[in-house]
Amino acid sequence: MRRKIPSTAALIAFESAARNQSFTKAAQELSLTQGAVCRQIAALEAFLNIELFRRSRRGVVLTEAGQSYARRVAGQLDAVERDTLAVMGQQGAMNIELAVVPTFGTQWLLPRLKDFQRLHPEVTVNLTNRTRPFLFADTEFDAAVYFGDGDWSGTRSHLLMRENAMAVCSPALLQDQAQLSAEQIAALPLLQQTTRPYAWRQWFNAQGLNSPRDMSGPRYELFSMLAQAAMHEMGIALIPPFLIRRELDEGRLVMASTHSLASDKAYYLIIPERKLESAALLHLRDWLVREASAYAESSGLN
Repeated sequence: MRRKIPSTAALIAFESAARNQSFTKAAQELSLTQGAVCRQIAALEAFLNIELFRRSRRGVVLTEAGQSYARRVAGQLDAVERDTLAVMGQQGAMNIELAVVPTFGTQWLLPRLKDFQRLHPEVTVNLTNRTRPFLFADTEFDAAVYFGDGDWSGTRSHLLMRENAMAVCSPALLQDQAQLSAEQIAALPLLQQTTRPYAWRQWFNAQGLNSPRDMSGPRYELFSMLAQAAMHEMGIALIPPFLIRRELDEGRLVMASTHSLASDKAYYLIIPERKLESAALLHLRDWLVREASAYAESSGLN
């Protein structure tokens, strides 16, 4: 079906004339004759069947319809120019648009990406936070690092590492105790993670304890938010230690208990089937799986 779109030349002439409020200035800006600009705009008005300018001996003035159309056209032309420059800048390069769960991306992946860049300087990895699954067809993402069961329709999943969350808090909450019992923890404010709503219930049940408050407490979407709340003595949080390594090493957070919660879910690299032959993604897949395997082995996460 043929699109109902006027010529690009006419739109460019109109945008310039509307911005300059002058056919003469538009002609100078576009290196055209004034007559050529007039013809392009007349053709655009005929195409739209709408008068865009009011002409007089003193010049031209946009009509109300012309003002509205000029705002929209300017925005669309700017977008086309940005996209064009982006494509031109990609010549000879390989870019990957990677969706990542936020705390994993900032605390684990980013500190290691420099090694990937050293090995593959021709590949640029762009990161965007996404906490929940999405349809690849509706986005520009080439792949995703996702926490779940690895079942994502139309994709190939690659296991990276599992998650063993532990109860952590500010040292002040321990009150000179080395550890807290499950009963003591149950009496303290429990910080909840939005995407793992049953985490505390599972943690208590694994120790044979039913806590009526296991799903109560403030909820936060990101582990980084839970870590900040815990450091400010707002309660106890269940967080995988590998996501808060610096906070633990610096003593801003401490383990409140030695019991961990082994999740039945894990972190996966998700690649849509239509992208499986991408050389850049194959490089990233091999490197990421290798890095995650080495880290999991050294940290006892396997």
